[in-house]
Amino acid sequence: MAKIFYSVCGEGRGHATRARAVIEQLRANHEIILYTSRDAFAFLAPIYSGTNVRLRRISGLRFRYTPDRFLDYTRTGWSALHYLRRLPTLLRLIESAIDRDRPDLVISDFEPALPRAAARRGVPFISLDHQHFLTHYDLGSLPFRLRCHAAYMSWIVRACCSGQRETIISSFFFPPLRPGTSPATQVGVMLRPDILNATRSNKGHLVVYLRKFAGRDLLSVLRRCGRETRIYGLGAQPFQGNLTFHPVQEQRFLEDLASADALISTAGNQLAGEALYLGKPTLVMPEAGNFEQCINARFLKQSGAGDSVDLERFDGVALACFLSRLEEFRSRIDTRRLNGLPATLAALRKHLAPVPSLEPAPLEPAGQTAPLEKAR
Repeated sequence: MAKIFYSVCGEGRGHATRARAVIEQLRANHEIILYTSRDAFAFLAPIYSGTNVRLRRISGLRFRYTPDRFLDYTRTGWSALHYLRRLPTLLRLIESAIDRDRPDLVISDFEPALPRAAARRGVPFISLDHQHFLTHYDLGSLPFRLRCHAAYMSWIVRACCSGQRETIISSFFFPPLRPGTSPATQVGVMLRPDILNATRSNKGHLVVYLRKFAGRDLLSVLRRCGRETRIYGLGAQPFQGNLTFHPVQEQRFLEDLASADALISTAGNQLAGEALYLGKPTLVMPEAGNFEQCINARFLKQSGAGDSVDLERFDGVALACFLSRLEEFRSRIDTRRLNGLPATLAALRKHLAPVPSLEPAPLEPAGQTAPLEKAR
């Protein structure tokens, strides 16, 4: 049995969902100590409380938004500087934990502190995330503006995580690797057992997932679409005609998605990949100023399995066009490479001692939630 330190970016739920799928395959045979912050901590803490996965809260990078829903680069930059001022203290705390617990392997999902601490303590680490597509994928099919932003963002990705023993890139799209880059393993999205075993149907309703914001006219457009629409991400609210609002409760969301006709959401990689695996045409709305989501949206459109529209340009015409093409989109979904777990586990086995199997572990009362309060 190996001891694994696993760190996860705390912004949003995509990183946490991906990490959870991997952890569920590792925890039966390995000891997992999980480091994360903010949204990811809030999502994972109730799941792993009282189990054999120990969760430790750390400080993390935070994205800031303007009142009109654009990514605020100035405030996000100041937040990053504040994080960097606290980073030496955080590194000392994690290094102390490494010295005490002696992990055999470190895995990082776009979280910068644990890989740095691991490198300083001589512990091998692996990068397992989506963001390294910016450093390794051939993005020549993208418009010039997005290629420029990708080149700029690739330096941030390298600054966040470099020197890893292996780079595993999880994505719902698979362009060629860029010539001259270091080796990388391309895999699909990390699918939880609930996704893999879900009963799929098309019952006529739409599922909408929004993170933080809804466009000014989005809800009024959805009210006029004539379909039952189940909205997640805006919290529980009174229903509005055909619109119902739900807190993000994982099992309820999965059941609604598996039985939906289509998904409308922001352009996060993890959710788009899950929806496509379930056979759901997807209309994505990249968050304003989030160029990673803009790139995801472009590749979704190129695949023919869905469409994209700017959040501020979402209107009845865009929605009607998407709904009129559902059968066309559905026929173009190719699920053969979307389940990235088998290839990921094969890559991880190379860095772990042999074990009988890598099957999901039952819940066991062996873990605890232990925040690293001094680093917050």
